[in-house]
Amino acid sequence: MSSPVKIPFKSLIVLNKQSSTPLYLQIARQLINAIQRGVLVTEIQLPGTRSLSEELGIHRKTIIAAYEELYTQGWTSIIPNKGTFISNQSNKGNPDPLKYDSTYLASYPEKAGFHFKRNILLDNPPTLSDNRLAFTDGLPDIRIAPLDKLGKIYGGVLRRKTSRQHLGYSHIEGNEFYRESLAYYLNNTRGLHISKKNILTTRGVHMGIFLASGVLISSGDLVVVGNLSYYIANMIFQQAGAQIHAVPVDHEGISVEAIKNLCEKQKVRIVYITPHHHYPTTVTLSAERRIELLNLSSKYGFIILEDDYDYDFHYTSSPVLPLASADSMGMVVYIGSFCKTLAPGLRSGYIVAPQNLIEEIGRYRRIVDRQSDMLMEQALGELLVDGEIHRHLKKALKIYEQRSLHLSSLLKEHLDDYVKFKSPPGGLALWSTWKKELNLMRVSKNCLKHRLHLPSTLLYQNELTTAMRLGFGNLTIDELTEAIQILKISIEESF
Repeated sequence: MSSPVKIPFKSLIVLNKQSSTPLYLQIARQLINAIQRGVLVTEIQLPGTRSLSEELGIHRKTIIAAYEELYTQGWTSIIPNKGTFISNQSNKGNPDPLKYDSTYLASYPEKAGFHFKRNILLDNPPTLSDNRLAFTDGLPDIRIAPLDKLGKIYGGVLRRKTSRQHLGYSHIEGNEFYRESLAYYLNNTRGLHISKKNILTTRGVHMGIFLASGVLISSGDLVVVGNLSYYIANMIFQQAGAQIHAVPVDHEGISVEAIKNLCEKQKVRIVYITPHHHYPTTVTLSAERRIELLNLSSKYGFIILEDDYDYDFHYTSSPVLPLASADSMGMVVYIGSFCKTLAPGLRSGYIVAPQNLIEEIGRYRRIVDRQSDMLMEQALGELLVDGEIHRHLKKALKIYEQRSLHLSSLLKEHLDDYVKFKSPPGGLALWSTWKKELNLMRVSKNCLKHRLHLPSTLLYQNELTTAMRLGFGNLTIDELTEAIQILKISIEESF
């Protein structure tokens, strides 16, 4: 049996007297860690409780308690008149003295020790920044969201005895009261004709697209998107096994004629659209094309996946009703959320579809997410019934319209030589095309030097396109002014 003198136990154990974890447990856990990692192998003798307590500078009773914990868990054995020994039979051999270090014991592997499939689709996730100024792809300003009101309602929901029903597991497609309130809200604001049975709640638009894709797409299915289109949706479709075919987008939205020509040649499974404000160019799908697309869907049997991420924000006129409002054949799957209406961190989305599809997607959802946040949905339902969301949108629309106009004015005044754009009719982002000789990645790096974050996901540059999608909703008038000044400097520095 090994002598305890050979093992520098003081280097294996680092105690934190400020921690809420008792010292005896800290000692026991670190010794167990050393055993599991092969630093302390079978038959090594632990120091006597008195000598280890002196070495660590703690009370002997703490060491006794730690040893009792080790013995109780089966890591050690006690031999009368000899001492305490490591007894893990699966861990034999000669310990490596180079590992007698707390740094080694507290480390975690940097890389997996096994092979796994890497997916290039996920190589460029959206980037975030701690910079005070940042352009986004169209996020709202959480500073004006009715969070105080939501907090009061949510707190009230938590305190009610009747809310206990929401704290267990559920087998329904979301909070029933919320789905009833949401159905009423969507019928009034979007011209739908639905009930709660037509709604599955999700944690945002992306989850809605992912769930719908998992149920509706089989390997090799053809999904039609616009050129340009939403890159995250494209990744989801490809992950589900779809082949993606891009068709042109012009000032009236996605080309229905191109979709028709494609359908005459091969089977199309899904047409993905963001018709209210096409992503990323913000154009609205014309009324004529909406009717044509619905007719084509009925004729050729493809699904229309309608992502209405930006419906609540329209400045120049009443918003065009979604295709789902005119769907009489059950061909449209409608996806939306309150993430931009309120705040991105409130993951509150929904799928609207015929009841049999909602039930199937609900079963699919339970594989990865057994149920939604029933308490938050109760609070959101009460916000809807109380009219708070409507009041917030009425106030927010005025603020966002002012910011949209201000951004347009700033671009015209300071960057007119470089940029072409049209003031968006709604939404929280502006589509802009720039001089081809401008290197947008270089501009982005220059912006970062001046503490302005211009994410690469907002930049579109190839042989045919040099464009940016500039989200303005999250920036005040003063912040927009400062951001455009930095953008101008960064562009000038890039030449």
